Amino acid sequence: MIIFKCAREIVLDTETTGLNYENKDRIVEIACVELINHVPTGNTYQTYINPQMKMSPEAVAISGITDELLADKPLFYEIVDDFLNFIGDARLVIHNAKFDIGFLNSELNRLNKPPVSLENTIDTLELARKSFPGMPASLDALCRRFGIDTSIRTKHGALVDSQLLADVYINLLGGRQSGLSFVSEETSSPAEIRSQNCKVRKIRYFPPSEDEIFLHSEFLKSLNSPLWNE
Repeated sequence: MIIFKCAREIVLDTETTGLNYENKDRIVEIACVELINHVPTGNTYQTYINPQMKMSPEAVAISGITDELLADKPLFYEIVDDFLNFIGDARLVIHNAKFDIGFLNSELNRLNKPPVSLENTIDTLELARKSFPGMPASLDALCRRFGIDTSIRTKHGALVDSQLLADVYINLLGGRQSGLSFVSEETSSPAEIRSQNCKVRKIRYFPPSEDEIFLHSEFLKSLNSPLWNE
């Protein structure tokens, strides 16, 4: 049986206090952009997080996120349920997935929450390196390659980077071509495809009138040796 499914993906990015969660660096911002069949829906998630530690000077220089900005923001445990509810079981699209997944799982582990599976991610860094071997594969470089406007990106904010990465990902797949996905009910899996409440219009019938049937019949009679009579 062939049924209509909506494939849901979440483009995700984080900002952190530093580069190494094993050295107790923490997440300070998470942002997500929802795609349905590789098309942005406009549905996003973004939050700042108080890491309960100082930002490194290098991280401040990259993201522009300061200790003062984070002082009154929620702690990770206060946003974790909203975040997990937003991503659901969708496949995650991340640039350098091991970095972000490592930080996310470090935070989840502190709360005894199940980890996010790296196997349920698409790493656009790896995808770009396979598509353009030997070429620069940073987000900035890929935006330049695909002619994506980065004028809104003065700093490495997670939401802006997620929006840019969504465009990069779509271009890496070949452009904005997909809209419908027809899959076999037997072969689709919940981890890959998440059903949505997609509205399908009822089939409408427009039978020909008696005059149209007569005119069509007369037209067929006028044809000289039609193929269907051979």
